[in-house]
Amino acid sequence: MNQNNTNFGLVERPVWRTSGMPVLIINTLLMLGAIGAIVYGFIDGAGGNIVLLVLGFAYLLIPTWLFYGGLCILRPQEAMVLTLFGKYNGTLRGPGFFFVNPFSSAFKSEVGQPSTGAANITSTKPATATDEISKALASAAARKISLKAKTLNNDKQRINDLLGNPVIIDTVVVWRIVDTAKAMFNVDNFIEFLSIQCDSSLRSIVSQYPYDLPRDGQSEDKCLRSASDEVVTRLMEDIQTKVEIAGMEILDARITNLSYAPEIASAMLQRQQASAVVDAKQTIVDGAVDIVQMALRRLSEDNVVELDEERKAAMVSNLLVVLCSNADAQPVINSGSLY
Repeated sequence: MNQNNTNFGLVERPVWRTSGMPVLIINTLLMLGAIGAIVYGFIDGAGGNIVLLVLGFAYLLIPTWLFYGGLCILRPQEAMVLTLFGKYNGTLRGPGFFFVNPFSSAFKSEVGQPSTGAANITSTKPATATDEISKALASAAARKISLKAKTLNNDKQRINDLLGNPVIIDTVVVWRIVDTAKAMFNVDNFIEFLSIQCDSSLRSIVSQYPYDLPRDGQSEDKCLRSASDEVVTRLMEDIQTKVEIAGMEILDARITNLSYAPEIASAMLQRQQASAVVDAKQTIVDGAVDIVQMALRRLSEDNVVELDEERKAAMVSNLLVVLCSNADAQPVINSGSLY
């Protein structure tokens, strides 16, 4: 238990480094001097020059390549995690040409290596020089960690909302690495780890909201359609809590797709259409009642005609039929008396 706590408590720290150009120049001059000493020893052939031969060969065999092995180049927004004899030595950050402890080695990330059936596919085609160079470049790239902001777009998720209706939802998460030590040593594959945590958080939060609310205008609850900002904020906070152990920072999250599952989409569309028709009818009836009230009041105020209650009821009925009908009204001319 103590060992686990120690590993998870690992945080990034800078590694010792110096400029690589002076080391490169000095080591190259010493290598040329060693070659010159070897050549001079062979040409001279004197017994005293055996020492020069030994020193020249000894420097070419060990120190030369050792110092060259400590040189490394980093581009902007790149980092390299270094280990020394199996222990975390530090992280090299910043663009430039550096010299580090030649006995340290860059920790190779597993990100980008196939984790599915693609790894088991074998090819009978013989490897070429281009293939070997590509493998070498991929291996070198795997030893460096990108600190740029990256986008994770998982597959669409099928989740049941608060009412049990299946919905299809898709999100895009923008993230970056802020602690390289945690990203390398606390999880095996930080991209796969982030993907799983995003799916888990999305499923947990979406299940707490209904897809849509009834159109009664009285509900104060929130739904996925109307409270997308709140859902995204909660999603970011939940993912950030889970990926803290991997040294990641969640910069942004957005819902890119939100819809009912195909098997209930048509039924929900009919429900929405019915709700829209009811809302439209309600608006029409409210407007028609206002118009009838205004007509009766104007007729009474201007003394145009005096109507008893029965005639008022007939007038109200006729006006409502005309105003609320879906088809044009057919007028009927009354040639007799009003009563």
